[in-house]
Amino acid sequence: MYLLSRIFLFLTKTPDERARERDDAYLAEATDIYDLEYRMKNLDRRGSQRHPSWLAQ
Repeated sequence: MYLLSRIFLFLTKTPDERARERDDAYLAEATDIYDLEYRMKNLDRRGSQRHPSWLAQ
């Protein structure tokens, strides 16, 4: 039953929601403020590589 509920939750969430949850979990694992800042910059860099600013024009 647990597996069925996990599959249902996986299928009902959008890819953006899953990515946000994954990023939140990654940030929550930070051990101190410096690690958190490093992880935030890392996510920002990764986000800019996926969505280059020149595509928004």
